[in-house]
Amino acid sequence: MFSFRTTALEDQLDKALAEGRVGCFCTQNCWDTARGRYMYDLFKERGNLARLFMPKDAELTPGTNHIFFERADLAGLDAVVVEIQDAGSRYFNYTKDVLSLMEALRDMGDEAPSLYVVDHLNPAGRIVEGSMPSGPVEPHTPKVAHRHGLTLGELCNLYYSEIGASFALHVVSALANDSSRQLLPWTIAPASDIPGMFTSGMYPGGGLWNNTTITPAIGTARPYEYLGAPFIRHSRMDVLPAPQGVLMRPCTFKPAAGRYEGQMCYGYQIMLQPGNGYHSFLHTIQLMRYFRERYPQFELLDGFEAKLADPSVMEYLDGRTSFQDAREHVKVEEQKWIRKAKRFTLYEDQPYRLK
Repeated sequence: MFSFRTTALEDQLDKALAEGRVGCFCTQNCWDTARGRYMYDLFKERGNLARLFMPKDAELTPGTNHIFFERADLAGLDAVVVEIQDAGSRYFNYTKDVLSLMEALRDMGDEAPSLYVVDHLNPAGRIVEGSMPSGPVEPHTPKVAHRHGLTLGELCNLYYSEIGASFALHVVSALANDSSRQLLPWTIAPASDIPGMFTSGMYPGGGLWNNTTITPAIGTARPYEYLGAPFIRHSRMDVLPAPQGVLMRPCTFKPAAGRYEGQMCYGYQIMLQPGNGYHSFLHTIQLMRYFRERYPQFELLDGFEAKLADPSVMEYLDGRTSFQDAREHVKVEEQKWIRKAKRFTLYEDQPYRLK
């Protein structure tokens, strides 16, 4: 059973929400601007909040990027209410936690509580980048493009179909939330490493650096806009690949957390000129091949291929095909994904690809 609700969560009349045992699965993005409270405070006030699932540390603590739960914690609940801010890429950890939750509810069969997803606008917009997975993938990963162009509610709608779920799924429209009308979707940082306006547009490709020996500046104020490593050396003779409208500035940074914590890193800032679209995924694979051909210290680490989940792009990174081949492959994959995505969208605007 699936439903799309166009009134706010507190106006829902379901008995499970009004009188049942409710679990809330959320991040700091569940702030209700109109009432000055968090989503779970609604159920505290009603006296029926039974479980609260949240990240375990301060909201901007590096490395605090999962919501952990035990399946036994779901037993006896009548409803689970989810409210996080997705970042627009299929490897965003909090979103994968939600999809893991959906798998757990599916496995509970008739004992599963109803799932309510309070939707938010996608900070990465409706733009699509990259390919759908082929071959082995990371756990709890839906068959969507690297930058999928959907909201969390739409992703859950898709995953509900993919995993053959039968529990009740209800999506509360992003347009029913005062916070969606009053705040831009990146105003409250979705996670420690997604801090600002530009980050979600850099993340579809930039997230792949996390499984390499080059860091996307995790542990600094500008993750995914900067990248580097101790072994990179700047030279005025270097000509890095950069699409039109993108400048690459040599820079240094010292991460306060993550890979190379406390070490001087040499690298580059990706600077976007106003008015130009940026295809983070294609630019990232170009940069990876560039560094791979010049630095023996640059390695693709465990988990990289499962995160990429695209043998054709892997052939390009291995130097066996051209960038033109990779770009054409990605174009076809994006078109395929957009056709699939339209079956699961819940709003008038539709995903599209950069030309």
